Amino acid sequence: MPGKVEITNLHMKTGMTLKLKGKIEDSVDSFVINLGQGTDKLALHFNPRFNESTIVCNSQDGGSWGQEQRDDHMCFSPGSSVKISVTFQDNEFEVTLPDGHKLTFPNRLGHSHLSYLGVDRFHISSFKLE
Repeated sequence: MPGKVEITNLHMKTGMTLKLKGKIEDSVDSFVINLGQGTDKLALHFNPRFNESTIVCNSQDGGSWGQEQRDDHMCFSPGSSVKISVTFQDNEFEVTLPDGHKLTFPNRLGHSHLSYLGVDRFHISSFKLE
């Protein structure tokens, strides 16, 4: 799949895990995985930034960003192939990084169903929702 993908009919409910396998684009400063109910209602904005050596997570409601949460466990690099899984729970998201490290981010918007997935600068080779 191309480096920018949007799925608007995702049926992800609490307790489910999204598994993504793919390749980060070459020569990029960052890549993005967004989960929510639309482009302006993001329950999880996952954004590893290579130029800052940090992973930024955030939420967006009606176009307004929340407080950034940063994790300096950078195990990504441009051009690399990776596997990422996101488990959607009632009160938080648990993201498992390629090296097994886990980070959590609160479900600030309180959603129990997510219908939107947006990916940018990441070429998906495998996509599974279980």
